Amino acid sequence: MNFMSDTVAPAHPAILDAMVAAAKGAAPSYGSDPWTKSAREALSKTFETEVDIWLVSSGTAANALGLSILCPSHGGVLCHQDAHIQTDERGAPEFYTGGGKLILLPGAHARIDLAALKRRLDFNDPNFVHETPLHALSLSNLTESGAAYHPFEIKERAALAREAGLAVHLDGARLANALVSTGATPAEMTWRAGVDVLSFGATKNGGAGCEAIILFGAARQRLQELQIRAKRAGHMPPKMRFLGAQMEAYLKDGLWLDLARRANTSATLVAAALTKAGAELTHPVDGNEVFAVLPPGAADRLAAAGAGFYPWPDGSHRFVCSWATEPSEIAALTAALAG
Repeated sequence: MNFMSDTVAPAHPAILDAMVAAAKGAAPSYGSDPWTKSAREALSKTFETEVDIWLVSSGTAANALGLSILCPSHGGVLCHQDAHIQTDERGAPEFYTGGGKLILLPGAHARIDLAALKRRLDFNDPNFVHETPLHALSLSNLTESGAAYHPFEIKERAALAREAGLAVHLDGARLANALVSTGATPAEMTWRAGVDVLSFGATKNGGAGCEAIILFGAARQRLQELQIRAKRAGHMPPKMRFLGAQMEAYLKDGLWLDLARRANTSATLVAAALTKAGAELTHPVDGNEVFAVLPPGAADRLAAAGAGFYPWPDGSHRFVCSWATEPSEIAALTAALAG
């Protein structure tokens, strides 16, 4: 019963098979291989537009490098006060931008409040020497509280940012889960809604360690800068073919959405078991994460039964399902809750 995170799950067999297939013979280095080229083509098809990409092995690298081409060292990035780039990346965005500042905004369920965003943008004055000028807005889907933005919600925030001269970054570590939940297409959730740079995750959803930094539209002109920054940061894998093979297999025949659908379904069942046992959900279950305040004694019973879950700073507990969550795990959780 491991509900600690979706990163504890194994890699999907189809992705492992693709990596094994890519291990035959020699291949060009540093992203010049056929697998990385095929991954870019597959991502362009998936997002219904030509994109440029850079593949890395972690979401932190994807977020920090993606933001580094949008925000200079003297600039600021607007994000939610609970965003992953703020709470869980040990200053990596600030480090990779060379000193860029994260400027935090409120909002329920880790979605940026629209009115708060507008007020902060109205306050921005790049010509005032004492102020940190804003250069980018970073959104997360799913959010750090497991909630989903619908395309119109991203679009209205991105429109405000663009009107103020900001670029838009989307942390899509769990984008597949958000797409399954909302029924949106990848294009509707990203570039058609105003996103310039996407951190597109596979690791949490069946990958062995693969994330894509995706550049849309005019942001594609920054590919060389991204590559230079990736090299300096140590994120230019010599054998990028194994990342390309993962991404190609991940997208093939809609595997990525099938895996997210499994994880989301499991989370719905976990949420039902928790609420039946008297737990109170603290955030919407829009994907594969469940946040709940447990009734007295429930956390101890679950821990004694061998369940893995995570205490959250707000006093709730987080339960995360993955593509590999077994029905037997959910049954065991339900039994432990019943005592």
